[in-house]
Amino acid sequence: MKTESNAGVESGGTVESREERSTDETTVEVRCTGHVRDAVGSPRLTFTFEGTTLREFLTAFFSEYDVEDMLIAETEADATTRGWATVPGELPGTWRKNPEGEQTRAYARVAINGTFNEHIDGLNTQLEDGDRVALMYPFIYCC
Repeated sequence: MKTESNAGVESGGTVESREERSTDETTVEVRCTGHVRDAVGSPRLTFTFEGTTLREFLTAFFSEYDVEDMLIAETEADATTRGWATVPGELPGTWRKNPEGEQTRAYARVAINGTFNEHIDGLNTQLEDGDRVALMYPFIYCC
């Protein structure tokens, strides 16, 4: 949570001492691609919301822009696409995904400052003023 110093404020002829007061607003730079860009109407915008987490950002953003169904999967099946290669029994490296209900749809992604959210803290990722949040859902064309 951010805090601002409140220098002596005059109240009824007396000066109150300095105290910390909390602010719950965060302002981020939003980048939209593909279908999200079309729905929002702009490839980039500045968005201020109450809170400090990706979850709070998404809740506020989705209440203003109707793009939740494009980005967030309700079930594991919505978040998974059928591949053309056989998945090996043991995958190399570190693989992370958000819990069911917090995953993005197949091909859709949410990134903070260039890093996919599941590689940070998922929807609990802390955001700061000036962070860049990318909402990606590409156009996919087939034969």
